[in-house]
Amino acid sequence: MKTHILIAEEKGVRLDKWLSQQSADWSRSLVQQWIEEGHVKVNGEETKSNYKIRLNDEVVIEEPEVQELEVKAENLNLDIIYEDKDVLVVNKPRGMVVHPAPGHPSGTLVNGLMYHCEDLSGINGVIRPGIVHRIDKDTSGLLMVAKNDLAHESLVDQLKNKSTKRRYEALVSGVVPHDKGTIDAPIGRDPDDRQKMTVTEHYSREAVTHFHVIERFERYTHVACELETGRTHQIRAHMKYIGFPIIGDPKYGPRKKHEFPIEGQALHAELLGFVHPRTGEEMVFRAPLPEDMKACLTEAKNK
Repeated sequence: MKTHILIAEEKGVRLDKWLSQQSADWSRSLVQQWIEEGHVKVNGEETKSNYKIRLNDEVVIEEPEVQELEVKAENLNLDIIYEDKDVLVVNKPRGMVVHPAPGHPSGTLVNGLMYHCEDLSGINGVIRPGIVHRIDKDTSGLLMVAKNDLAHESLVDQLKNKSTKRRYEALVSGVVPHDKGTIDAPIGRDPDDRQKMTVTEHYSREAVTHFHVIERFERYTHVACELETGRTHQIRAHMKYIGFPIIGDPKYGPRKKHEFPIEGQALHAELLGFVHPRTGEEMVFRAPLPEDMKACLTEAKNK
């Protein structure tokens, strides 16, 4: 890991913009990622990308080592829900990583997409071609993929404008008393565990999740959660925050372990909607609950 110490000689410029101007190798999206992951400190403190630098601020960057990965096309028999020349919608199985990373160089969704498609958007580089948004490894369900840069930019804008529809189903511990509700609580990195997110006012971003009850059991609740924003681990962290953690979740799940027939969290991206980047048509896709989620619901009814 390389350490860089920079002293600001100007003021009023956003931190991410200023940093991206300090090296030709540092794109704005890259430094935003470093800031979010805690690799950048201003005067000894972590901060946000939109921090306005001040004269003589000391900015320390711990630049992570870049590991070059060779992304190979693999025939993974992806469950393609929809495809045309611009976009693709895939139903990702639980346990599949979205894109290659150290420790997961193969068997990822990107490996499968590269086998299936001749072209993918190059905006996110060779490691994440076509990837517009992600769902966690142990969450199943729908993802939209861009096959060219025009589609990629349109879909990203829709995510930023909160005009996409993303609904999940989950099995949570406890009986949710309200038929529906909204969790409006900012999310940031957990200071005690950098691999987790938590509800906090400290270096956080707006996060809004709407939920409604599908069915109540004696000790559990089947809920639907709709994302207004798309923060890392948002539903998982929000449901834990209100006292109803998702069954099977290794990071945010109930303290008391429950035996359910599922590997990972009982969370499934069931509905995805967006406006087609080229035609302007409103498109909505649904993926039925996978068998492991169905088995969890059956188990919950009997407990």
